[in-house]
Amino acid sequence: MLRIKAADIDFDVARGADTEGAAPEESATQKSQGVWSGVKNLLIGFGQLFKQKPVLIFLVSAVIFHFANAAMVPLITELLGKNQGVDQAILFTSGYMVASQFVFIIVAALSGRLASKIGRKPLFLFAFAALAARGVLYTLSRNPAALIAVQCMDGLGAGIFGVVAVLIIADLTKGTGRFNAAQGAIATAQGIGAFLSNAVAGYIAHRAGANTAFYMLGAIAAGGLIFFWLLMPETKDVAHGKQTAAA
Repeated sequence: MLRIKAADIDFDVARGADTEGAAPEESATQKSQGVWSGVKNLLIGFGQLFKQKPVLIFLVSAVIFHFANAAMVPLITELLGKNQGVDQAILFTSGYMVASQFVFIIVAALSGRLASKIGRKPLFLFAFAALAARGVLYTLSRNPAALIAVQCMDGLGAGIFGVVAVLIIADLTKGTGRFNAAQGAIATAQGIGAFLSNAVAGYIAHRAGANTAFYMLGAIAAGGLIFFWLLMPETKDVAHGKQTAAA
């Protein structure tokens, strides 16, 4: 890293901008702009980004995914603490976290190849389906071994989301120079979903029990699956169309 020179980095290419046909004096003009002009351009860029319907649909999908996902592990950890004791809960929590991360690594490695072959949308739908099934399966047993097995599905969904989300963003922002802005928007959507998940599921678990909270989270995931299936286009085709047009 230390041997990389700043002068060797093309920042337009790094953020996914289409630099073909750009006039040489454009970069010099941009460098001479003041702070307020830069802020104005940033706001314009965000405005243009959010005018794209698929971007908005995917942002909502990210909120729904993490709304359904984020509270599951805290709820299971709480249940283990009540049923198995604190010491055993720590042991089993470590076990299912390691197991899910192992699955995450394998799934993430495979997701990139599969996304290029079958598209982004089928994989993302599968992640939603796994999340919905996980919410239901958590209610069937309190056996630690069974919970660890179900928790492995977290690595399945998270592995797909981690890879496919980046590919979808890259597809939708190709040539616009707004890849990093879209990444930030998705990270914000994830945070909103995680906040809502823990707040709402925690309240429901306190009032109606953990199983009700799991059913609710599973239903949200199922709703997200339907939402994504009906409204989100296959972005692999969008990216291919842009490349064909450029050629």
